[in-house]
Amino acid sequence: MSQARNHGDDHPPVRPFRNRVAGAGASARRRAVARLGVGAPVLPVLVVAAVVSADVVGGAGMVWLPLLAAGPALAATTNGPRGVLCVGVLAVMVGATLGIRDAVPGRELAAVLSALVAVTLASGLAGVLRGRRERVLAAVRSVAETAQHALLKPVPSTVGPFQVAVRYSAAAAEARIGGDLYALIPTPHGVRLIVGDVRGKGLPAVGTAALVLGVFREAAHDEPDLLAVVDRIERSLARNLGRDDFVTAVVAGYPREGHLEVVNCGHAPPLLVRASGAISPVEPVLPAPPLGLRDLAGHTPGLHTLPFSDGDQLLLYTDGVTEARDGGRAFYPLAEGLKRHVSQEPAQTLGALHEELLAHVGGRLHDDAALLLIRKPAVRAAEAEAPVASGPGPHAPAPVPGAECRS
Repeated sequence: MSQARNHGDDHPPVRPFRNRVAGAGASARRRAVARLGVGAPVLPVLVVAAVVSADVVGGAGMVWLPLLAAGPALAATTNGPRGVLCVGVLAVMVGATLGIRDAVPGRELAAVLSALVAVTLASGLAGVLRGRRERVLAAVRSVAETAQHALLKPVPSTVGPFQVAVRYSAAAAEARIGGDLYALIPTPHGVRLIVGDVRGKGLPAVGTAALVLGVFREAAHDEPDLLAVVDRIERSLARNLGRDDFVTAVVAGYPREGHLEVVNCGHAPPLLVRASGAISPVEPVLPAPPLGLRDLAGHTPGLHTLPFSDGDQLLLYTDGVTEARDGGRAFYPLAEGLKRHVSQEPAQTLGALHEELLAHVGGRLHDDAALLLIRKPAVRAAEAEAPVASGPGPHAPAPVPGAECRS
């Protein structure tokens, strides 16, 4: 029965097969034309056509013929060796035709045609070298993208109890990673995160950022105390950094419901957004030096504990954001921008902040910039009522204390 339905009398099998073959042939022709259109040296051919038009209208003969060399020379910047060769052959043929038409002396015409051949060969070689460089650059970019994903791993929109959003911009042209760093991971000791800024730029800064993130990810899982995580990073940097190198960073953790721990090591203070809309900086009670400089300063950072309830948000950032200047050399007012754009969706908030930041600087940042925003969403009504129905238990929310500091 199924075969009868597939091969009924109204639809002979031969006709659909022919239609498929014809359709496949037409598709192949369209793809071939599309590939030809993409790789066709349109602009160089237009240059040759412009020279021909000038010669026909002006009738100047030798005055215009040398300009035909612009065709293959331009093709070397936009096309491969085959396109350069096609434009060069076209230029030589057109030059010979125009020379004969305008009665150009044979010796002068031969010199012009020889110059066209030489330019075509040189342009073809330049096209080969350009293609080779482009392949090498594509390979390097592929490695850079792999390094980016290994170093700055994508952060999901939800980590533990938090909604999360990240925005990162590298200042170097064509770069995807720089000296700013961030990470946010769930651990047996609660969600932990870091945002930092390495002194300097370029590959050395990227290497230091990779070192900090590697140590942080290991220590965040191993150490129950957040200060011990910072100590692990400090010891690693002390062994591997130069005397003038350092990293400013904020390390934070959410060890239990309603409590947020923050350790600031010489970094810009995070901005705390309460559910009521009030915004305030989380200033360190005990100022601490950047990571890598503890031996010079002689004192350790302190642990700042503050309440973090449903609806609260915490924005961590690097100085590439707050030190971004407009045409009048005015800094970007991050707190004011956050107040204008804060919402219940961290991705929406950071998207608006990033667009406003780029508009403030005129479209391009001159320093690496990172923004990381976490939000503690309110629990759903059903989840909030469940503990009440069963009475107090180990998961009942504890009273939220005031801010504490421990060193």
